[in-house]
Amino acid sequence: MLVLDNLTKTYPGGTLAVSRFALTIEPGEIVAILGGSGCGKSTVLRAIAGLDPATGGRVLLDGEEIRAPHSKIGVAFQEPRLMPWLSIAENIGFGIQDIEKAKRQALVKAALERVGLSGFAGAWPRELSGGMAQRAALARALVAKPEVLLLDEPFSALDALTRADLQDHLLELWEIDRPTLVLVTHDIDEALYLADRVVVMTGRPGHIQSIVQPNLPRPRDRESQRFVDWRRRLLGNLSLAGSRHRVGEEDHPAAAI
Repeated sequence: MLVLDNLTKTYPGGTLAVSRFALTIEPGEIVAILGGSGCGKSTVLRAIAGLDPATGGRVLLDGEEIRAPHSKIGVAFQEPRLMPWLSIAENIGFGIQDIEKAKRQALVKAALERVGLSGFAGAWPRELSGGMAQRAALARALVAKPEVLLLDEPFSALDALTRADLQDHLLELWEIDRPTLVLVTHDIDEALYLADRVVVMTGRPGHIQSIVQPNLPRPRDRESQRFVDWRRRLLGNLSLAGSRHRVGEEDHPAAAI
């Protein structure tokens, strides 16, 4: 279980970026953190990853406090961040160098197969399309079988068709081991299509405005009336969060819907 216990982040100079962010995420749950630019979404994600620990509150994974990168937590960023001097296979295996070579090679091979890149093990990052590079980044994040996978707007730089394809592929990968997924996005459809719960954030400082739990069966149909109705509801929540942001209000209790 992942517990975010009143996370607060104050940057040098006194800027309060996130205030009392509290959320409990069940094992295997998919949670999307939705909000506009600058509301603190990525700050929360980096705190969970241990890359930039919060200045107040705690991140607990199975009761253990996270203050630094952890082997149970994988991260995929907006950009693939593949190392150009390494092959795709070497990129995927980079984070598991402590594993015996034969086992590492087997894990990398399996990861390549999972993301449909079996024929590109020896390719260089520059030889891949944007979608293929992001598949490789997902493989790298999943190869160590993390308990929690964090995704920081991983598909936002891709065209609409590739983004939709990778959203489906992400769900297929999730079905294999069912890690906990925490996804940061500003895309309402992406949050609604992927997540069991959607956390809507507002900023200055960043905090939870509402938590929405769409009761939509999987696989979800983006064109169905129920999906459209939930999209409208989420848009209303996001608009409310934006208006509160603009007027400078700082404290709003989270409302579960």
